[in-house]
Order: sequence, then structure tokens, then C-alpha cells
Amino acid sequence: MPFFQEKRGDRQAMAVRAALCLLLWAGILPLAAPGVLSNGSKAGDLQDGCRDLIPCEDSGTLCIQACSPSFHGEKSFVCKDRTWRMFTDACTNLDVQSLFQRISKWEPLPSSEGHVAGGRFPFVGPGKPAHGKPGDGAKYFGADDSGRSNCQADFSCIVPEILSSPAIPGNIADIVELLQKISLMLLEDVNRGKMQSFSKIANHILNSSVISNWAFVKDKNASSTLLDSVNLFAGKLLLRNGSENIQERFISTKGFSIHQNASGKSFDFSMELNQTNTVSGHVVIPEEELQKLPKTSKAISIAFPTLGAIMEASHLDPVSVNGMVLSVSLPEELQHILLTFEKVNKLENVGAQCVGWHSTERRWDHKACKMKSNNISSVVCMCKHRRRTFRSFSILMSPTLLRNAVLDYITCVGLGLSIFSLILCLVIETTVWHHVTRTEITYMRHFCLVNIAMSLLIADILFIVAAVVHNAALNYRLCVAATFFLHLFYLALFFWMFTLGLLILYGLLLVFFKITRSVFIVTAFLIGYGCPLVIAVLTVIITEPKNGYLRSGACWLNWYETKALLAFAVPALSIVAVNLAVVVVVVVKTPRPSIGESCKSHDLSNMIRISKNVALLTPLLGLTWGFGLATVVDSHSLAFHVTFALLNAFQGFFILLFGTLLDRKTREALRKNCLSSKRECSLAKA
Repeated sequence: MPFFQEKRGDRQAMAVRAALCLLLWAGILPLAAPGVLSNGSKAGDLQDGCRDLIPCEDSGTLCIQACSPSFHGEKSFVCKDRTWRMFTDACTNLDVQSLFQRISKWEPLPSSEGHVAGGRFPFVGPGKPAHGKPGDGAKYFGADDSGRSNCQADFSCIVPEILSSPAIPGNIADIVELLQKISLMLLEDVNRGKMQSFSKIANHILNSSVISNWAFVKDKNASSTLLDSVNLFAGKLLLRNGSENIQERFISTKGFSIHQNASGKSFDFSMELNQTNTVSGHVVIPEEELQKLPKTSKAISIAFPTLGAIMEASHLDPVSVNGMVLSVSLPEELQHILLTFEKVNKLENVGAQCVGWHSTERRWDHKACKMKSNNISSVVCMCKHRRRTFRSFSILMSPTLLRNAVLDYITCVGLGLSIFSLILCLVIETTVWHHVTRTEITYMRHFCLVNIAMSLLIADILFIVAAVVHNAALNYRLCVAATFFLHLFYLALFFWMFTLGLLILYGLLLVFFKITRSVFIVTAFLIGYGCPLVIAVLTVIITEPKNGYLRSGACWLNWYETKALLAFAVPALSIVAVNLAVVVVVVVKTPRPSIGESCKSHDLSNMIRISKNVALLTPLLGLTWGFGLATVVDSHSLAFHVTFALLNAFQGFFILLFGTLLDRKTREALRKNCLSSKRECSLAKA
């Protein structure tokens, strides 16, 4: 049965649903309540069950379904964009209470009514046992110190059962809870065996193959709880012979003794990130810090190559971690450490920011670290170590977008002038159309010019719309629509430029081959609008089902995940290359000067003709977009970016100037229209 269903027009139900959704999203109210589950739910497709029970019409409507018979718990789905989508998955086949009893000899305490109080572990407040202090758990639960079993000595008896369980969201939540209990209550004598078992259990849910499952864990703070639990438990690790090294695929713990007279100490990690990549990290305790130690102490460091991606998947902090997470446990006297992080994403346009994890506020804090050096592959950070706030550190990915007031000013002014110029261009073309299209070749030229101006005008307007949609954080579908039409009309701009290039070649090379006006119009429309439409539609059909159509942070085509941007870049740059060849042909075919001119005047007139042809054709054939390659070659050069912004932001003005105003026949037609208007005004006054 549905968790909540609303009748149209029922205002009271709408108010209840709104309040309930607010509490659910805030994490105040649990997603399930007694008596709301369907006892007869099928074990098959639970999402289909919701679809059959409740029509997904109102965003925010919730539906909860029971798990399959072999699991206990429930799954919840939320209605979004008329589709039921997974919200949380609390299905589990683990018994945390039973597992903890086996390693602690704990017997549930009876309540005043004679039954187990809540069936959970006794706590007073978050993270505190009912009696005693953290570390007294074994005594509190009645463990016999003189005759501990092997399981109590190293926790090994519960490891096979946990590792054989699927790392689904519900089991992940239970394992995090178990590790938290262990780290708070069983901190006595943390030997190598206990740390190995603890690491094996944590490694099971840190595996790169289950990162996506963390998105559906009910407690969005679970990844932070896991980090705190590992840090707390590893901090109590006893060192054998002054050092320790416990290695799992996705968690590594190292420790050694440190003292005042030692030279700088360091931890080196190189770990598997996924099936194909590895990532490394380096922790250095400077020698000047070691001088502060009053006695021999221990230093522990833990490396997590996948925890950053898990935090991102859990939506715990909306940032992208670009390296492994490194935790350190040091004596209180030591406050500064050097950390080197290898970047996961090594692209040039991806910057880095050194951060520390604020365990109380559950967020990354840039105040914890300062960047010492940064190159394309790694970052060195100087970080403050504070036990109560910062014990874990990493680097965040911050795209180094070249933001400059000059570029913003050029874009705004150029875009406004371009739109005005294109409108004026279309008005002039409409006014002089019958005067300048009397021959077939001039008709075809002006036909291409009008469609180039129209495509660029629509693209410029859509560019503004896409920016407004993104900045206003409007819905996803509107952003997809804006991106689709922006892609379509920018491609149309290039394909009409390509059509104009073909027309120029036709006029120069195929002098005796005639093409009718109707054939040209059909062919031009197929090239100018047909090809862009096919490319734009295929792009959205192929990439949108994978959520790879849009790039993060803008209403434009994706690059990093699906390379959807190639559907614009490849056709555009190919057309620029073809049109560049057209300009070369025009230069070669430029008429030579008449006989009798001197050599000097010959060279001068030739240069003038060539320069004029190149200047006229460059904006009309889109050659200014070729300067975009320079910004790719050197993405940090402000000069290249300013040049590219100037040439393309003012492209509409250049089309008006070189395509319309500098055309002799267009000027003559405008002059005739002006004279005709003056004559009509004079006759009217007379």
C-alpha cells in the first residue's frame, strides 16, 4: 500500500503531505511508520509496485514498499518528474545486535516491563554509553577479562558473515552502525588482529563497486560516521615493535613511534582507486614539529582512496574530492603536517583546494589547510591537526575557469551589440530584398546571409536564456530544453556558413553549371537545418538516458562523462576547416590587375583585393571560431581568451558590417529607398 496518497482538491491532505515531505527531507521524521507497509508486496520490481498503486503526478509524493522475503526493512520511492525514483533503501539481511553480542558477550538489558529496551544498544545522547566512558564497553557488557574467546580477541568470527552479505544500502547502514559501536565501546587493547578485522569490515563497504549504493542510505551522515569511527578506533591501535602496517584494498592503516630526536617522519600510500586506476598520498611530520614532543609517542595515518567519492554520492557535502582522504592521529603537541595528494582528475583546467574535514559540522573546511604547491598531477598542503575538529584531509576539485572582468564586459557588450546588429541586418535585408535578389547568384547569397543572421540571433537569445535558467536554478527539463535548442541553432549557424562556402565555390569553379532556385532552396534547407536537427536529436537521445547530456554547473553539453560536447565541436571545427579552404581558393582566384600597371601598384592592388576578400569572408564563414583552438592549446592565456571573446561576441556586428553595409548593391538599394522616401515626403508637403 502507498505510504501517502493525496486526492486532488483536498487541501488538508496537501498540507499534511507538504509538512511530511519537509520533515522527511530534513531527516527529522523516519521514512517508515508502523502499519503503512504492504504486507503482501511482491519481491520483484518494487518500483513497478509503486507505479501500479499510485499515479506519479505530484512531485514529492512518497511510496514505501516492503523488501523481498529474504530481507527485512523497506524501500521508499519519491515522485519526481512524473517518475518514481528510489529515495532510500533500508533492506538488510544483517543482525547488528547479534553480531555485536558475539564479540562483546553482551546480553540485552531488560526494561522495567521485562523485555529488551528497544532491542538496541543503551545510549545516553549521541555516541555515549549509558554507563562509564568510551572504552569501558567490555566491562559494561559483562565480558570476562580472564578468559576471552578468540572472537573477542580479534573480532574474526563476525568477518565472514559480513563479507558474504551484499553491500546494499541497508547493509551499509548496519555495518556503519556496528563499526560505530565497536569504536565507542570496545576500545580496549586494539591489537593488530582487531584492527585487521575492523579494516576488512570497513573495506567491504568502501569498495569502489558499491559507491553508488551510498546514495540510497537512509542516514546521509553515514559516511562521516564511518570516517569518525575508523579514526577513533585506529587512534587506539597498539604498535608492535614500534610500527604497524595493515593494508586492505580500499583502506590502509600505518603507524610508528615518534620522538623528539627523530628526523622528519612520513607515511606513503599507493592504493587502488578502481579496477583500472591507482592513487597515492604522502604524509610528512616536519622535523621542527617533532621537536615539540616531550616523550616518545605514536603517529597513526589512515588512507581512504574512495571515501571522497562516497561522500559525494551521499550528498553529504556538494563538492568533488579529487584525491584520497588521509586521516592522521598525532599527539596534541603536533599541530602542523605536510600532505601530498595525487590528483585523480589531472586535466589542466581543473584546479585544487586543500581542505580538512570538520567532524563536528560535517563539511570540508578550507581554513584547515594552505596550499604549498600545485602542479598538473599533485598538490602539497600544509594542514593544522586538531583532534576535536580536523583529523582528516583531502583536496577538492575546483575548475580554474578564467574569470576576468574584461572578459565579462566584452561578452555582455558584444552580445548586446550583436543582437542589435543582427536585427538591423534582417530589417535592411527585408527592405532591399527585391532590389538585390534579381539574379540567381545574388538571391542565393542573400538567402544564406539571412539564415546565418537568423540562426545567430536565435542562438544569442538562447544563450541568455540558458544563463538565466542556470542561475535561477530552475528545473532540469527546462535546462535540457534550453541546451537542445542552443545546440541546434549554433549548429544551424555553422551549417548555413558551410552552405555559403559551397555557394562561393559553385560561383568560382562551376561557372558553366547552372542550378535552379528551387533546387538550391531545398538543398540549403536540408544542409542548414536538417543536418543540425539530426545531430542535436541523436545527441540528446544517446546521452540523456544516462544523465550525461548536461554538464555540471551549466546549461550546456556535457564533456567529462559522455563527451556530448563533441557533437558540437566536431561539426563546427570541420566546417571552419572547409571554409578556410574556401578562403584559400578565393585568394588564389582573385582577379589579377590589368595590363599596364607598374609592379608596385600591381602588388599593392593585389594585396588590397586579397585583404578585402579575407575580411569579408572571415566572419561570414565562421573562421573566427578557429581561434577557440588557441584557448584549448593555452587555456591560461588571457590574450587568447580576450581575442576569442572579441571576435565571436561581436560576430553579429561583423555580419552586419561585412555582409550587408559593405555590399555595393545593398548600399545602392538603400540609397534609392532613401531618395524615394524623400521624394514622397516632398510630394506630401506640396
